[in-house]
Amino acid sequence: MSSQSAESSPTAGAPPTTWAPLRIALFRWLWIGALVSNVGTWMQTVGAQWLLVHEPNAATLVSLVQTAQALPVLLLALPAGVLADSFDRRRLLIGVQGFQASVALLLTVLTAIDRMTPGLLLALTFALGAGSAIQAPAYQALVPDLVPRALVPGASVLGSINVNLARAIGPAVAGVVVARAGVPVVFALNVATFLVFAAVLVTWRRPAEARGDEPFLPALLAGGRFVRHSPVVRRILLRCVMFIVPANVLWALLALVARDRLELGAGGYGVMLAALGVGSIGGAFVLGRVRSRWSANRVVAASMVLYAAALLALVTTPWAWVGVLALLPAGVAWIGVLSTLNATLQTFLPVWVRARGLAVYQLVLFGSMAGAAAAWGAVADRVGLGPAYVAAAVLLAAGAGAGVLLPLRETAGLDTLPARFWPEPRVELDVARYPGEVLVTNVYTLREQDRAEFLALAPALRRMRRRTGATSWSMYVDAADPGRHVEQYTVASWDEHLRQHEGRLTGADRELDLRARSLSRTPTEVAHLFSARLPEH
Repeated sequence: MSSQSAESSPTAGAPPTTWAPLRIALFRWLWIGALVSNVGTWMQTVGAQWLLVHEPNAATLVSLVQTAQALPVLLLALPAGVLADSFDRRRLLIGVQGFQASVALLLTVLTAIDRMTPGLLLALTFALGAGSAIQAPAYQALVPDLVPRALVPGASVLGSINVNLARAIGPAVAGVVVARAGVPVVFALNVATFLVFAAVLVTWRRPAEARGDEPFLPALLAGGRFVRHSPVVRRILLRCVMFIVPANVLWALLALVARDRLELGAGGYGVMLAALGVGSIGGAFVLGRVRSRWSANRVVAASMVLYAAALLALVTTPWAWVGVLALLPAGVAWIGVLSTLNATLQTFLPVWVRARGLAVYQLVLFGSMAGAAAAWGAVADRVGLGPAYVAAAVLLAAGAGAGVLLPLRETAGLDTLPARFWPEPRVELDVARYPGEVLVTNVYTLREQDRAEFLALAPALRRMRRRTGATSWSMYVDAADPGRHVEQYTVASWDEHLRQHEGRLTGADRELDLRARSLSRTPTEVAHLFSARLPEH
């Protein structure tokens, strides 16, 4: 289902509440399938860790389980984005579920016959993590195709709720199953969860997506170029880092706060984690209403301030119950920031690069979390828990204030649908004989009163050409005719330029391009220049 067809669904005209996307049957079933799969992943984590608790160097091995699951995200996020933009996403997701089910089945069998070693367990856990890393960009990139544009923020919040529910349910179920039936049964249930999600995907009757035949390396470079030359995406990534780096002090050091400052045991620590989850889920009830009144920039800034206040309350109170209550708004703020950033990115990214853009976001998110956790551990060792939390709260408050100077751009009204409006290029050469870069020139003949406006558009033109494929860009003015301006840019190949013609440009790009051309007194002269084949001497 495309976002256009979704507009005519029963949800059309309904207020964009957080829960509205669940009224769309397809999204609802995929969300449930993803929840079942995520629960299985958390069960597998607990089972794997429990299998290692009696091994020598158990502390190191147990911690490596989560490392083995998280490391593939850092290694494979960008390639996963390319795959999700290059292949039919539904079929890719079905294939990933089959791969993960096979790995989980092997894990189950080897554990049941007592042939599982710590090294093999970590290797198979890494393989499951690789499947999850490839799945994430493809699944997230599907969301704007499943629900109307106005419901994407709610769908993003529901994605966060999905993760938090799985985090709460999975370990609890795994603990009961391990105690009553053993670790192999936990692994077997994980196999079943992959199959459930695969079954949901298989029953989704959808025409295969028409994907281009873009080679892997050029596609990877194109994704990076889009992000590098898109101020909207760069700003989202920056604000993500500004939040995650200080905010991750909570996740990194909460166990120490529970033990050393609030004098809680393992049960109390579990209650604190549950409070964070409850707060995240509770945030879903308020975010829809808040977003209808506030801009995305204001939601992020307010959430950062709320999170900072929760950190201060947590480390200044001598009472455990106050600390637990402080984690409720922290959960609300956490989901408020991340779901808002994610939804803003999803609604902005054009379909041709959506998965690659989300993969970059995922890489920045998890990379920031990993780096921040290590950094806050070192800070706490040097200055103590209390000062570390205070420093993080100050950074969060400063980041919220920086939103005035570095605001998020509102993307809800931006036309990001593909727009094919450039005419078919006229070519007399045999382009196969001229591989390599292509130089594209546009000649504008401007009236004196229009030159200032045209030059004001030039930076936006440069960014548009660069993020859709240009490797270089420049603008020249004719010394003999100051009204004659020549725009030129290079693309890596003729195929790369044709992709600009055939789907990389959006409705917003069309408005910009046509406005620049409208300022020319005569029709814009366009030329495509190939590198001449010079004789060898």
